[in-house]
Amino acid sequence: MFQVQCLQSKVKTPTDHYSKYSIGPFIKGQSTTVGNTLRRVLLSNLQGLAIIGVRVTGINHEFSTVPNVKEDVIDILLNLKQIILKGTINEPVLARLMVKTSGIITANDIELPANISLVDSRQYIATLNAKENLEMEFLIARGQNYLNNGIVDSVIPAGFLGVDAIFMPVKKVNFFVETSRSTTSSELESLIFEIWTNGSITPAEALSSAAEILENTFKLLKITETSETLVIDTETPVKEEAEEHLDTVFIEELELSVRAYNCLKRANVHTLSDLLQYSASDLLEFKNFGQKSADEVCDSLQKRFAMDLRK
Repeated sequence: MFQVQCLQSKVKTPTDHYSKYSIGPFIKGQSTTVGNTLRRVLLSNLQGLAIIGVRVTGINHEFSTVPNVKEDVIDILLNLKQIILKGTINEPVLARLMVKTSGIITANDIELPANISLVDSRQYIATLNAKENLEMEFLIARGQNYLNNGIVDSVIPAGFLGVDAIFMPVKKVNFFVETSRSTTSSELESLIFEIWTNGSITPAEALSSAAEILENTFKLLKITETSETLVIDTETPVKEEAEEHLDTVFIEELELSVRAYNCLKRANVHTLSDLLQYSASDLLEFKNFGQKSADEVCDSLQKRFAMDLRK
């Protein structure tokens, strides 16, 4: 049974959470495998929320400027990329922002659905220099890993500008191995694991989710015994081997008369494998091949190789 001990935990800012864990004990060499696997899942497979598209009233493309706004559209998109959200949604949802007075615009000005909240409401969006109506509409989705706006553009509605979507709740992972503190044996190790998250989940939640993903994945590899009887077919391989052998046995082995031999050769029958493609009645259709020659071939094949074309 592994033990997980939290050695250190701190919240530097709302969007910067850190925890350090000791996991083990592991058999020597096993901890590195577990550490690499956990790190990969933490950075790539955990899901999060992000703004994937924005529609600004009166703006058609990202190289535009917004009247009376200090930032251009590209700067606004970069700021929206940094906004961290948390919540539970099954499909993309819309959120809106409407500002009518001059001043600094932050994430707190966004009207979010009830099931979504901000990690840091002070995150900066733009500055409105004059009393002017500024309207934005945001498309929020759930996903994993990272999607650049080139990919996002293909899935967002017309009129929306794509925003690089950072779904990853885990920002950084580090681990190292040390001799286990809980035992005097030098053959056991502890895995020291450090996790930094963006505040949408805690490091503890991230570690538990990653472990659950791995557990469900490895369950798929479990082989269960069944009551069905295992039937081993020993005849097919032998038959296939025999058929392959016939490719190397030429019709000269049948010691046929010159007439029968020449007729088979003219019909492109060179080996026993070729001959077995035909029945006794098929042989009669060969040019100059009569009943006597057909009987000769069938009798020789039966006598020398225990095979019968008459069946």
